[in-house]
Amino acid sequence: MRPLEDITVIDLTRFAAGPFCTMHLADLGAKVIKVEHWKSMDDARNFIPFVGDGEKKISGYFAQYNRNKKGITLNLKKPEGQEILKRLVKKADAIVENFRPGVMKKFGLDYDVLKKVNPRIVYVAISGFGQYGPHIHRPAFDTVAQALSGLWSINGYPDRPPVRVGTIIGDFSAGLYAGVGLLAALHHVRNTGIGQLVDIGQVDSTLTLTETMVVNYMVEGKIQKPNGNDHPFVMPYSAFKAKDGYIFFGAYTDKLWNKACEFFGEPEFAEIPEIDTMVKRQVQSVYEEKIKPKVEEWISRYTIEELMEGLGDHVPITPINDVSKVVQDPQIIAREMVIENEYPEGKIGMIGQPIKLSETPANPKGLAPDLGQHNEEIYGELLEMGPEELEILREKDVI
Repeated sequence: MRPLEDITVIDLTRFAAGPFCTMHLADLGAKVIKVEHWKSMDDARNFIPFVGDGEKKISGYFAQYNRNKKGITLNLKKPEGQEILKRLVKKADAIVENFRPGVMKKFGLDYDVLKKVNPRIVYVAISGFGQYGPHIHRPAFDTVAQALSGLWSINGYPDRPPVRVGTIIGDFSAGLYAGVGLLAALHHVRNTGIGQLVDIGQVDSTLTLTETMVVNYMVEGKIQKPNGNDHPFVMPYSAFKAKDGYIFFGAYTDKLWNKACEFFGEPEFAEIPEIDTMVKRQVQSVYEEKIKPKVEEWISRYTIEELMEGLGDHVPITPINDVSKVVQDPQIIAREMVIENEYPEGKIGMIGQPIKLSETPANPKGLAPDLGQHNEEIYGELLEMGPEELEILREKDVI
């Protein structure tokens, strides 16, 4: 048994933020019904890389974020399609969409309408700027969120232009917050019988990932600048070059620093009055003059394997891996954080499920649906539609 097996979620999302949210729900056992128009499907179906050829090829990107879901087709521009969605909402616990604000209202399917259809419904709306505020009608992707939230401004190196974080972190953070909000709202439903709107903005979500950027400015008026691989105030806590590659080394507390000095054969270095406490070592000028050159010299003498053998169990130190090493790392393998899902066209390797539950474990091994693959199952079993009714709906371009 999986923990969300009694939950049904209508998934109107596409691309990344919404599918990432509903992927986790599906892995945890929720019946996630992915809704697409057969002429205007989720564009992620056409994202590289592909397995297979021709019309049967499968996007690895789509497969990763839409695994374990049921797939149906439905045209929300048609009045019949809008009525069918309302019928689905009556049977569902939650609905997740990531349209621009106003699109669902244009369809006559916004929260104010659907809560009358099902007062218990949890309606999750993911968008760039949220459902209110002066910018809500602007188009937004991850990079908009990274830029406007300030995250972009603090990433990179101080002597170069800011650098975008190398993944769509705005999408993924919004997706994770959407999942937390959905589960919190479902808990409220079980206590009160009343659903609600869960309003998630990518910019809001990304702003929360900027650590101390806001509090530093609000308290001290300090505008944070890019620090490259260094931390704004924790030192040493950076990338350093070993004989055969780069490692992260973060022995910044007194206990960790003493361990490092001992390993590198200079225990007395930890007792120098100018740098004998963490607070002293975190003064930027002291770090640059006394600490950083010494750590660089220490680490340059060793291979990564030697450093890991001697320090790996004692201080935060680790190789800076590229993906070829990530997928072979014994910890990643042991935790099943890279999995292979078997499709008729071939195997697709992808990220695993990080939520490890002892009694009701998740299962990330399900497949992503073909377009409309589960029309008969969902419409037939959930809405009790017969073959003739479905054929009429197909002829009318409703499903």
